[in-house]
Amino acid sequence: MLPARRGTVKRLCAIFGDGSGYHGRMSSAKFPRRIGLARALSKLGYCSRSRAAELIRAGRVRLNGAVCLDSETPVHHANDHFTVDGAAVTGQSKLHLMLNKPRGLVTSAADEKGRETIYSCLPPDLPWVAPVGRLDKASEGLLLVTNDSEWAARVLAPESHLEKIYHVQISGRPGPDVVRKLEQGVGTRVGFLRVRKASILRQGTRNSWLEIILDEGKNRHIRRMLATLRIEVLRLVRVAIGPLALGDLPRGSSRELTNEEKRALDRALGQVTAQTRTCRR
Repeated sequence: MLPARRGTVKRLCAIFGDGSGYHGRMSSAKFPRRIGLARALSKLGYCSRSRAAELIRAGRVRLNGAVCLDSETPVHHANDHFTVDGAAVTGQSKLHLMLNKPRGLVTSAADEKGRETIYSCLPPDLPWVAPVGRLDKASEGLLLVTNDSEWAARVLAPESHLEKIYHVQISGRPGPDVVRKLEQGVGTRVGFLRVRKASILRQGTRNSWLEIILDEGKNRHIRRMLATLRIEVLRLVRVAIGPLALGDLPRGSSRELTNEEKRALDRALGQVTAQTRTCRR
């Protein structure tokens, strides 16, 4: 598996939810060495690391029976016990879900402007989960959601170059030069951007559909490129992440990944890791 960049998990955990108490203790298989208390709560799937730090600063976390106010306090799986609001913490079952995000929802746990978020599409009884990356408000389609922050960081790591496929409806009928420019790259306000591959899926009299593949995307990557080429985007739908396809999942619905889907995505990440190591040699 690819090692996550130091800031990747922190960016991932910017979205968080409140946890509730659970019983148990850390297992030695999960934590073979001492790690910071906030990180331990995150690794257990209780909440995000940033949320854990808030709970610790608020005095709601006890380590071996005593209130602990330092989120970096090292804890050990075999000897230390800790609780949140009096309830002991244990590792939660890892959840890996796919959501067909509708257009108009914000990829956030809460929005300062009061806009509806993706959490309105998720079952209310789920434990803490966070989206793996983002789709902007106007975009739709496949979004992964999980409480497995380390797995999410591997999926998001730029080194993974995990391909993501988008179907994009645009105004007008593009010529072959549009596909060529997308693949060769264009200069935008945020720098030079390119796509892994582009093709025309179908054309109508007033609009067309493109298939665009990214292997490393930046914020509003496709929209910025098409805006530079003076092409209006009507719809943008992510239909696949690596070997994982959105399929016929209804808009606004979510489901857990099957074991085979999870294994296929992990294999894809593992293959990229092997390729990267070979290139470095």
